[in-house]
Amino acid sequence: MQLGTLVDSYLDHLRVERALSAHTLAAYGRDLNGFTLFCEERGLDTAKSIERGCIQDWLRALEERGTSARTAARHLSSLRGWLKFLRQEGLLETDPSALVARPRLGRRLPRPLAVDQVLALIERAKSGSLRELRDRALLSLCYAAGLRVSELLNLHLGDLDLDRGVVAAFGKGRKRRLVPMAEVTILHLVEYLERLRRERELDRKALVFPSRRGTPYSRQMFWKLVKRCARQAGIDEHVHPHRLRHSFATHLLAGGADLRSVQSLLGHSDIATTQVYTLVSQDLLTKTHRKTHPRG
Repeated sequence: MQLGTLVDSYLDHLRVERALSAHTLAAYGRDLNGFTLFCEERGLDTAKSIERGCIQDWLRALEERGTSARTAARHLSSLRGWLKFLRQEGLLETDPSALVARPRLGRRLPRPLAVDQVLALIERAKSGSLRELRDRALLSLCYAAGLRVSELLNLHLGDLDLDRGVVAAFGKGRKRRLVPMAEVTILHLVEYLERLRRERELDRKALVFPSRRGTPYSRQMFWKLVKRCARQAGIDEHVHPHRLRHSFATHLLAGGADLRSVQSLLGHSDIATTQVYTLVSQDLLTKTHRKTHPRG
């Protein structure tokens, strides 16, 4: 069976068994198709023809093309998931990537925004038209609940409980979690949804943030919204949607939240993923101390 066909089978498996999003599946597909093309260019066209040396050559080729260690590590992780699937299907006896060293990563900490920067960014989304109300509610909810972009843009009205002040987010693998919302965010949502109901009929299955065509608000448009509002707020640095999630987690820990609670709110399966925010908080405390203490 051709390698490309085996990749398609794996992606189908991930879509059905793990309910991964189309965006995540596309990322896996790009990583694996890059590897299979590398193999086929060297005459390797079956699963059993993949050997450790081939994988090591592929990683060296990525490095020579200027691929960062972090991106190369992601490629290798995608490959290992696929090879594990092939073993489960009886197409491989051993894992040829087992002894391949993972690219060494430098520790890159998330870069949160300051609280006043986040508030200024949200306030730049005006509150007049339906579109402006939607944009303000989007930004407010993204930060207040620390949602991933895919979770935010695919919310349905049935996922919101404005009376209790919680939103049901569906993370990776469709894992459901309840996240509290700030009172000001609830007010933003109420004002926006009241205006939305004047223009169209809504039921529990309706999207919270539809585009004009009724499809989910796109990632690209949200990215542009965040950048525009950050620029208008005078934030002279690179700001992207995920920085609002970073800021959410860092501000919670700085305010005294315990690590397990933040892990649950973020929907992290591994607490080690959440622990990076404790390093960010400590880094911020150190900088604050050195800047403000008389003997810092």
